[in-house]
Amino acid sequence: MIKIGSTGEDVKKLQTKLGLTPDGNFGPGTEKAVKEWQTKNGLTPDGIVGEKSLSLLGITSVVTPTSNSIDLKKLKGHIPDSVLEQIPEVRLRFNCDSVLRLSHFLAQCHHESGGFKAVSENLNYSSTGLKNTFGKYFPGNLSESYAKQPEKIASRVYGGRMGNGDESTKEGFKFRGRGYIQLTGKGNYGKFTEFIGEDCIGNPDLVSNKYPLASAAFFFDSNKLWSICDLGSTDEVVTKVTKRVNGGTIGLPDRIKHFKEYYNLLK
Repeated sequence: MIKIGSTGEDVKKLQTKLGLTPDGNFGPGTEKAVKEWQTKNGLTPDGIVGEKSLSLLGITSVVTPTSNSIDLKKLKGHIPDSVLEQIPEVRLRFNCDSVLRLSHFLAQCHHESGGFKAVSENLNYSSTGLKNTFGKYFPGNLSESYAKQPEKIASRVYGGRMGNGDESTKEGFKFRGRGYIQLTGKGNYGKFTEFIGEDCIGNPDLVSNKYPLASAAFFFDSNKLWSICDLGSTDEVVTKVTKRVNGGTIGLPDRIKHFKEYYNLLK
């Protein structure tokens, strides 16, 4: 199997088949060409060259690269089976290829989603809650006319930013936070759509129903969090990851607890 980040003679063979300059580096340009080829040939355009793609391309001597071995069975009972099932594909797509990376990633997802339970943003705020959380959007007594109305709240709070139309379009609600680390805003949904190869603009619920873990890994990848994860297993590193995810250190003790849990299970 060949994917972004792969290098060597096998990548050169693939690039030659696709009419690209065979430099042996599977970067964004090669991934784009692979996705276009997969689309034309009725395959899922995920940019990953597996057995079916290799066969259609007539490539038979590619050596499948090995990845760091992680025994995911050790996580059983500690995270839901539905999450366990998503991990292999996420590891492959996003180079989440070490115990450190996976432990940091799962710890943040666990906290952000309340134990992998929340896959969509809860916007059912009271008037007081709106004042405390989104005060600048609700001056005076405005919060009273929005309280306990999630669609109206999201449309106002997220309207006119992150690629969304203004409040009247209700795109702020349509593209509210979804996934284990909430993907928010039409612009970010568009970027994720381009990456994952499915229309999350037309069907944003795909993020919560099908790709809650992949969308979180997309966030990690886009925000260059893997290199921070690689720094180690100290509380200081968990704090650095948390600040990038959260913008602060809310819930840090819980994030540290879960990181240590997963890291000790997997190492």
